[in-house]
Amino acid sequence: MSDIWKGKNGPLLIAEIGGNHEGDFEYAKKLTQLAIQSGSDYAKFQIYTGDGLANPVESPDRNKHFKKFELSKEQHIELAQMCKENGVGYLASVWEESALDWVDEFMDFYKIGSGDLTAYPLLRSISKRKKPILLSTGLATEKEVVEAVSFIQSCDPFYENPNTIAILQCTSMYPIPFQDANLNVMHSLKELTRCPVGYSDHTEGVYALEVAVAMGAEILEFHFTDDRTGKEFRDHKVSLTSEEVQGLIDRIKDIYALQGDFKKQPLSVEGDHVISFRRGVYPAREIPNNKVIAEEDLVVLRPDHGIPANEFDLLIGKKTTKSLKKHEKLDWSFFK
Repeated sequence: MSDIWKGKNGPLLIAEIGGNHEGDFEYAKKLTQLAIQSGSDYAKFQIYTGDGLANPVESPDRNKHFKKFELSKEQHIELAQMCKENGVGYLASVWEESALDWVDEFMDFYKIGSGDLTAYPLLRSISKRKKPILLSTGLATEKEVVEAVSFIQSCDPFYENPNTIAILQCTSMYPIPFQDANLNVMHSLKELTRCPVGYSDHTEGVYALEVAVAMGAEILEFHFTDDRTGKEFRDHKVSLTSEEVQGLIDRIKDIYALQGDFKKQPLSVEGDHVISFRRGVYPAREIPNNKVIAEEDLVVLRPDHGIPANEFDLLIGKKTTKSLKKHEKLDWSFFK
């Protein structure tokens, strides 16, 4: 369970194909193959029917839109099998409750899209599957996120383990400017819920994703396409290509290398850098025997030979046991 949110390259990488196929199954397969080649851990889709998602009376245009973007059960199963055969996870936001029975065998965990954070009947049905849940939080207040986590935990003791729920900071606009990404929210949500946290990106480019990794994101979700050129559907504009995901993976490796260890300690260095870069204590002038040492009698200079500079104050008030030459290397036997 503890490794469910760990990816091949550190953070779990989810390539959100979503609706970018626009109902074209051959294009969906092409995007899936590119997602597989990108190095992503999961290729992600959305399962719905227009009538099962959008009210045809209250929202006829949205109903029509989603009908156009539908993929069938058989098509989703074929995409899932493509992923499995190539060692990549299949993932879907299941917006059609009736699909849970047939899709469950293909899902390592369930993704709740931002629009369904408050769809408690759907959350209850998914919770019955006793699989980890990934929550997107676009549109939500802090209070609504905490309440959704609490509701899921109330559905089954399985979710009392905080690793069974992960949370994505998300802003539900397409695209968003950097100032609307609010990556610091990841820290707030982790503190409030103790759950793993990540980032679902709606900016253009990869920079926000790189920064999110440096800030501790354990999961990255990004929209995915083959080419943004000439595409009208909004999600393509904020999508990454396979080559860009591969570049992101390289940058993640660099970020982890730069982050290094939490323990501060000197690393091995060439030559005598520690001695040559640090200072020792030396006589600032000729000092006679039996002289009480004052601050003006001493100077700290590189290299750190003899008595180190951090012992400067210990020499003050000592008496010399011999005469000292200017800049002579000192030893404690020269003082009493």
